[in-house]
Amino acid sequence: MYDIGIDLGGTNIKGGLLNSEEKLMFNKSIPTDSGRSPEEMIEDIIFLARDIMKSNDISKESVRSIGIGVPGPVDFKTGCVIKCVNLGWKEIAIKDIMEDALGIPVFVGNDANLAGLAEFKTRNIKNGVMITIGTGIGGAVMIDGNLINGSNCIAAEFGHMVVGEGLYPCSCGKSGCLETFSSAVALIRYTCKLIEEEHSILAKVEKGSTKKINGLMIFNAAKKGDKVAEKAVNRMTDYLGVGIVNIISVIDPEIIIIGGGVSEAGEYLLEKVRKAVMKHRYFKEIPVGKIVLAELGNKAGIIGAAMSCTSL
Repeated sequence: MYDIGIDLGGTNIKGGLLNSEEKLMFNKSIPTDSGRSPEEMIEDIIFLARDIMKSNDISKESVRSIGIGVPGPVDFKTGCVIKCVNLGWKEIAIKDIMEDALGIPVFVGNDANLAGLAEFKTRNIKNGVMITIGTGIGGAVMIDGNLINGSNCIAAEFGHMVVGEGLYPCSCGKSGCLETFSSAVALIRYTCKLIEEEHSILAKVEKGSTKKINGLMIFNAAKKGDKVAEKAVNRMTDYLGVGIVNIISVIDPEIIIIGGGVSEAGEYLLEKVRKAVMKHRYFKEIPVGKIVLAELGNKAGIIGAAMSCTSL
């Protein structure tokens, strides 16, 4: 038997096929075109699922389930997307729509939770945390082998933990959220603020424009000793350390996995985050969980979605 995983993102809809040993055999993506209606996007998800079966010459009777990761809170029991701001979705019964169209059981979950599920299962982790850092900050929590969704399906929204007084309000309406300090967007915004005040090689990007500066560019400049980039990265990782220490004080995980686009900064990022955690931790005598990079890259969402039928 096979399982299909779908990772619905703002830019691409990625899909893949897992075999009975939970190995990714095939993957493919199509553009999301997020300006369209939910119904039109769901039609594309259905098309992608059918195309995956056709490309691998398997019948729907050979597919045990289809799992879908969505960037927003999901009622995993009913398969209804509660809200997805970036896609303009609200109360969308995607599970029912897809099961009616395909005749295959469908499971739906939050994309960060499912990416975490894939990382935890691949590493055989029973108690762990994953933090995904990109445009925003999301996450996943596993305790005693169970993925934690919460009573209202909004668990592990680490980005909305308040850690200080921010420079700008968060998209959730609060001020001081971790997302406004340690996401890629926060890093870029703070760097641009510093560029206006101090000298930096980053000011030369696109003839002085900061519009094309991205997070990885800032990390690379910091590695080369650029003072502005170093200052921005140090601020970002220091607040991330505060957030991780808060998580540790509640969950005490055996491992903290850093994923998302910012994780491409690699060991340079890890070294700074580890130092920040050691600086801010409460109990100096007690060791903290391992802080490591995600291993599955941008395929984690597909794999975790496909695993969801046996894990949610």
